[in-house]
Amino acid sequence: MAEITASLVKELRDKTGAGMMDCKRALSENGGELEAAVDWLRKKGLAAAAKRSGRVAAEGLIGVLSAPAKAAMVEVNAETDFVARNETFQSFVMHVAQVALHVGENLEAIAAAPYPGTGRSVGEELTHLVATIGEHMAIRRARVLSVPHGAVATYVHSALKPGLGKIGVLVAIEGNSEIASLETLGRQVGMHIAAARPEALEIDAVDPAALARERSVLAEQARASGKPEAIIEKMVEGRIRKYYEEVVLLEQIWVHDGESRVRAVLQKAGAKLAGFARFQLGEGIDKVAGGDFAAEVAAAAGLAG
Repeated sequence: MAEITASLVKELRDKTGAGMMDCKRALSENGGELEAAVDWLRKKGLAAAAKRSGRVAAEGLIGVLSAPAKAAMVEVNAETDFVARNETFQSFVMHVAQVALHVGENLEAIAAAPYPGTGRSVGEELTHLVATIGEHMAIRRARVLSVPHGAVATYVHSALKPGLGKIGVLVAIEGNSEIASLETLGRQVGMHIAAARPEALEIDAVDPAALARERSVLAEQARASGKPEAIIEKMVEGRIRKYYEEVVLLEQIWVHDGESRVRAVLQKAGAKLAGFARFQLGEGIDKVAGGDFAAEVAAAAGLAG
C-alpha cells in the first residue's frame, strides 16, 4: 500500500476537484493508488470526469521538422524554462529532429547517430551540452510519420521559433488534391488536434483498457439512479457515444466551425488521415508541486537561511 501523504492528497484534489477529506478517504479505500482513487470519487459522484492528458510537468522544447511526405517530432527535456530560451539548446533540439527524420524514432538509434558538424554522436553531444549549460537534459521521445502519397503536415502551438514550442502535432494526410492543399488542410487538422487532444484516430483504435474503465465508471454512475439494468445499459451506451466524441479524432466537432465532424470535413475535401501524433511538453512526467528552483539552488549552495 502506498503511503498516503499530504502531497498525494493534494494531487488527487487538483486532479478531481473533490474535497480534501473525500480525497483522503478515496486514497485510503484504494490502497493509495491515485487512478483507482479517481475512479472511486467519480463513481461516488464526488469528482468531475478525470482528465486523460497529463499536466505539463517538465521543461524544455518540442522540435518539429518536415520533409516531402515525411516529418519528425521530438521532445527534449531540461530542468528549467530558462534553457528553452537558450539558442544552443534550441539548435540541439532541431538537430535531434533532423536526425530523427533520417534514422527514425528509436531513441537508441538517435543517440548513436552522428551529430552534424561535431564528430560526436547525438548522445555524446547531449553530454557535452549538459556539461556546458549545467542542467540535466534528456531526449524523451520521438515520432516520425510518412505517407506514400500525400503530405505530413506539422503544427507548433505558440511557436518560440519556427518548429520549436511546447505543443507539437504531426498529421499524415492523403488525397487527390495538390500537396499544398493537403498541407493546408493538414495544418488545420493539426490546430484542431492541439486544442481538442484526441486520443485515437478512429473508434476501433481506442485503447480497450481505457474504454473498459470508462464503461465501468459510467455503469456505476447510472446504477445510482436506481433504474432497471436494461435502462442502465442504454444509458451507458449513450454516454459511451459521447465519450467517443470526446476522444476519437474523426468523431470530434471541428474546432474551426463548432458544428461539423472532423470526419465530414475530410470527406468533403476528399482527404483521408493516415495517422497523427501530438506531443505536449512534459505531459505525464511527475514533478514536485510547488517547487522553488531558486530556493533549491540556494540550499544546494549552502545559502538557505
